[in-house]
Amino acid sequence: MKTRSRVTMFTVLLCTGLLLTATVAQDRKPESQLRTVRGQVLDKDENPRPSGVVYLKNLKSSTVKTYIADDSAQYRFSGLDPNTDYEVHAEYEGMASGKRRISSFDTRKDIVANLKLDKKKE
Repeated sequence: MKTRSRVTMFTVLLCTGLLLTATVAQDRKPESQLRTVRGQVLDKDENPRPSGVVYLKNLKSSTVKTYIADDSAQYRFSGLDPNTDYEVHAEYEGMASGKRRISSFDTRKDIVANLKLDKKKE
């Protein structure tokens, strides 16, 4: 009887370990699955606007990341969860771009979203 209970206990422990391993493996996202959103901040005449501030909002958690466009008005957000929707827009000297939605249904790994400043900031 002791041998049978040991085998049962070993089997339960083994199954529990396998389930925990599978759960941890699912939570990790391989680097190849993560997404990047990048682009350029432009004024209404399509001129680059360095130092424009770009806002990326995670629509699941409502957290916001910011990026100040570089000297060529480029911005980049990388390491983004492919299963999350995002919203991106830019602001510069009292002007703002429209908000662009980045959908989790968009399967591209590298998304280019140029942001055109065309209205007064709200």
